[in-house]
Amino acid sequence: MQHAFRHSTHAHHHASTLLGHRLRVATYNIHKGVRGVGPGKRLEIHNLGLGIEALDADMVFLQEVRHFHHQEAREFKRTLQGWPDQGQADFLAPEGYEAAYRTNAVTRHGEHGNALLSRWPLGDIGHHDVSDHRFEQRGLLHVVVNWQEHQVHAVVAHLGLMHGSRVRQTKSLADYIAREIPPDALLLIAGDFNDWGERLDAPMREAGLERAQPPGGRRIATFPSRVPLFSLDRIYMRGMQCVGMHVPRGPAWARMSDHLPLVAELELA
Repeated sequence: MQHAFRHSTHAHHHASTLLGHRLRVATYNIHKGVRGVGPGKRLEIHNLGLGIEALDADMVFLQEVRHFHHQEAREFKRTLQGWPDQGQADFLAPEGYEAAYRTNAVTRHGEHGNALLSRWPLGDIGHHDVSDHRFEQRGLLHVVVNWQEHQVHAVVAHLGLMHGSRVRQTKSLADYIAREIPPDALLLIAGDFNDWGERLDAPMREAGLERAQPPGGRRIATFPSRVPLFSLDRIYMRGMQCVGMHVPRGPAWARMSDHLPLVAELELA
């Protein structure tokens, strides 16, 4: 398993470490660390830990991160490695990384939300509720990251399942940026935008954000992980440009979540 991860990311590893002015950013919906249903249900959180470490990113924007879940903790107690004692954000943070987590949704047995893992020191951590109706609890995690001599405002987003909700949430995000983030600050917004119809780039552009795309501008699909067709996972940026992008592929990645991670190499614009 570990070998598969190393192999899939090895080629990208050395380029970014040599170029100190590059920021490698990843976004990943981890599906709460569990896959499958019924007897086929399996705990993937330990494999996700290896996978996230192999991404070798400076910042990892995570969605569907469990803080705790009593029922699944009981269910998986008997498995070889077991349900982690700590919240998934802290558990997944590679050695030397800082983790920020805020809850979006409280359910009967637990709660889950967004997280940011960072190789660089974290400053203030905020949370903004963008729930559009009572059936879907959604929020933005806003973290200031001290990258070299720059402050980067990082916002982890996970938008709603209905187009109308997403439009309103994008507006709420734009209002939040205007209110809370200095206009000249470096800004990254990444996550699962659930934008099947590719309709959010325009409103995001109106808010001053460009979508990170690989040179040549083709869309990179991340969902569903076995046969990716849709570009639901995205990185939007202000004050930076994208100089490279890739999605790790292969059976190990297809197993761990219904999404694949999206990884971008960014430089100051």
